[in-house]
Amino acid sequence: MSVLVYTENWDGEFKKLSFELISFAVKLAEEMQTEVVALSVGKTKDEELKKLSQYGVKRILKVENEEVDQFDPQIYAKVLSEVAAREQASLVVMADNNTGKALAPRLSVRMKAALASGVSSMPDSLSPFVIKTRAFSGNAFAVTELPTEVKIVTIAQNSFDLEEKPSEAVIEDAGVDISGMKPKTVVKEVEKQTDQLLLTDAEIVVSGGRGMRSAENWAPIEELASLMNGATACSRPVSDEGWRPHEEHTGQTGKVISPNVYFAIGISGATQHLAGVSGSKYIIAINNDKEAPIFDAAQYGIVGDASKILPKLVDALKKAKSA
Repeated sequence: MSVLVYTENWDGEFKKLSFELISFAVKLAEEMQTEVVALSVGKTKDEELKKLSQYGVKRILKVENEEVDQFDPQIYAKVLSEVAAREQASLVVMADNNTGKALAPRLSVRMKAALASGVSSMPDSLSPFVIKTRAFSGNAFAVTELPTEVKIVTIAQNSFDLEEKPSEAVIEDAGVDISGMKPKTVVKEVEKQTDQLLLTDAEIVVSGGRGMRSAENWAPIEELASLMNGATACSRPVSDEGWRPHEEHTGQTGKVISPNVYFAIGISGATQHLAGVSGSKYIIAINNDKEAPIFDAAQYGIVGDASKILPKLVDALKKAKSA
């Protein structure tokens, strides 16, 4: 028996999210008295694979066939199901991101395995296997029992702290035969903005709402984000007005993010917006309306005019960094 972790890579490199999955799996495997097996799909150098061993995994399997050079849920589901069967995995762990949401349901059907999506805590019990999942856009929790022999869980980003447990990992070829399988969709061209931090990858996000009054008032938000190596975001009314690009829109109808720190500046805190940022570890709100719903969701809040508070915040951060 084992715990199998699908460790997604981005252009051959792992991000914090993959290490969170390993940390969760290693801790759970100790309770289950079993081992963790990490699976990497796609071309990744051994030096990068060994980074997974810093968090306690001792066996790493890799699949580098040309058939997996680009993500295809059908092919990846076949790879994971075959590896899970061979490793006698009782639990399969992956991220609750776009890839996980495309892959986990397919794998669930293929393996006849119960699925819990958006897990943010350790199981309440192992027998029966009961675990909490996020529900209603993160505003509630559902207690879910997984009764099948093999179980699948997708982990919400930033739900688990990284726990370093350096070990010597063995890297092996998974030996999965997927020759002849062709992706249903072929990516012809990819254009990337290399000088910009992706909103979904940012640990710190500075977001503005209609309370910023106009696009001309966005400079302090951009400066604050830059000083903290963060990304900028906005609420839907802002992107609808054309003040900011639509790719910065966070919320139920925009991007769903889970940064460590989310600054909500001039944002009232409508339910639709909070649905996209409720996974943030800390929400810091600045609003001149002390009754704004955003303060109910925020861990820290400042009541006042953002146009006066932001410059002072930027100056204070500059002084702190130069000290």
